[in-house]
Amino acid sequence: MSGRTTKAAENAKADLPRLMQALRDQGVTDQQVLKAIETTPRDLFTPDLFKDRSWEDSALPIACGQTISQPYIVGLMTQALTVEPRSRVLEIGTGSGYQTTILSKVSRLVYTIERYRTLMKEAESRFNTLGLTNVITKFGDGGEGWAEQAPFDRIMVTAAAEDDPKRLLSQLKPNGVLVAPVGKGPVQSLRRYAGDGKGGFRVEILCDVRFVPLLAGVAKDQ
Repeated sequence: MSGRTTKAAENAKADLPRLMQALRDQGVTDQQVLKAIETTPRDLFTPDLFKDRSWEDSALPIACGQTISQPYIVGLMTQALTVEPRSRVLEIGTGSGYQTTILSKVSRLVYTIERYRTLMKEAESRFNTLGLTNVITKFGDGGEGWAEQAPFDRIMVTAAAEDDPKRLLSQLKPNGVLVAPVGKGPVQSLRRYAGDGKGGFRVEILCDVRFVPLLAGVAKDQ
């Protein structure tokens, strides 16, 4: 079953409808986003210790002190990004690869950067298992973006920047959209930056969130 246990598959069959209804109840209504979440096996991205909780609407720990985001937050951020079928998307913080996979199902290409080599290798293995052919990975400093591939139609940041991520915003197309958690404390504001076509941005605060901080450089010995 492509590495998925029978128990995990049974849990998915029982719990997935409940999760999908919870997402709808909380305001995730974009049908393409919902379909991407529904058809992505979240248990493939969760550690063995938490397999039986894969279909809960909650964040879960993964390696390197990171987390796999709550499905609601994944759905909310993806919906806010308003990805189009021809979009080129930059993701900052590959993590487990779960959010990356969701993005790959609603866009043309996903460029994703991870600062932990261990997480990157594990995510790449999952992408291979799922047969994803439109994901391009990079081990590096996500805060620097990916200038060689810019500009991007959309950018998603899955770690909290202390302030407006100006370097990343500079790699966005004039009418592009960037979604990121911003703030210095344990609770940040999830912000949507929409380009006005003239070099400026309309900023909308969506909700409070809790993300790991966006750190400079790459992690050593990970």
